[in-house]
Amino acid sequence: MEKKKVAVIFGGRSSEHDVSCVSAMTVINALDKDKYDITCIGITKKGHWLLVDSTQDFTKSDWENGSTRAIISPDSDHKLIITDGEHYEERDIDVAIPVLHGLWGEDGTIQGLFEMADIPYVGCGHLASAVTMDKFFTKIIVDDINVDQADYVGVRAYELSDMDSVVKRIEEKREYPVFIKPSCAGSSVGISKAHNREELIAGLKLAAENDTKILVEEAIVGREIECAVYGCGDDVIASGVGEILAAAEFYDFDAKYNNSESKTILDPELPDGKADEIREAAIAIFKACDGFGLARVDFFLENGTNRVVFNEINAIPGHTSISMYPMLMEKAGYKMCDYLDGLIQMAYRRHQ
Repeated sequence: MEKKKVAVIFGGRSSEHDVSCVSAMTVINALDKDKYDITCIGITKKGHWLLVDSTQDFTKSDWENGSTRAIISPDSDHKLIITDGEHYEERDIDVAIPVLHGLWGEDGTIQGLFEMADIPYVGCGHLASAVTMDKFFTKIIVDDINVDQADYVGVRAYELSDMDSVVKRIEEKREYPVFIKPSCAGSSVGISKAHNREELIAGLKLAAENDTKILVEEAIVGREIECAVYGCGDDVIASGVGEILAAAEFYDFDAKYNNSESKTILDPELPDGKADEIREAAIAIFKACDGFGLARVDFFLENGTNRVVFNEINAIPGHTSISMYPMLMEKAGYKMCDYLDGLIQMAYRRHQ
């Protein structure tokens, strides 16, 4: 059987570039080399698309010094153009696997390129990618299906020129403490918790460095629970649930990736019926957002009430050694090589 030509795209210009590099190595190592001929495309932090040897250590920045470009043409002949500036080579792409986190990769932009180029691709489509990346619009959708979520105030970055007015509006609607989040950043980048006005102002400025839209949310005190969703259409499953034990006041970027005291627990003990409630809500949110293929859906289990509160959905969940999605899928009986095969088959079916 002829091998399928798979392009794995990683890196990118977002603040999650380094996490993407780790995730890509995990995915490439899991792909069946007897089935797939893999071409690796690394996008540098400056936005240059490079051909990268699959045996390289993507976590080292050496690959970003490469000189051979690998550019996906938007022409519907679905070609990959390889060039060193003098010579040009065209390669076919049978399917693309974006392993990109954050802006310009998880937000519908590259998904639109794949659609223009007529390339089957793994994961959510351009609309689902855009709305799940944007926490503000995800909240609007989730409101419509009556799943509990944290109350919030939306702020535009340009409004911060009149900081007093913004602070007054927030304080009229929310009590401290509050969380401040960039609407479209991932991996907890740019998120902070404010206990007073001074911290609120600092948090708004930090969030504005990462996005033009900002959410100021009520602080839900509770256990952090995550669930993996896999499938498409009527054939969607939810894994069991996992719990995050953050080594900080909340699970920010540093606590997630740099603090070894943060822990993940698979199949934690929860009150009766709560795991099923979370799984059902995860599928409902995935479908409401027009999800396809895979996503990780995050919740809180509120202290004192055991209320299930939706936090966010991630359309290209991380695949690092500490990432919950692959651990939950394996616990549910899906090895990574197998669910990657399934995602590729889903990509073909959608393309037809």
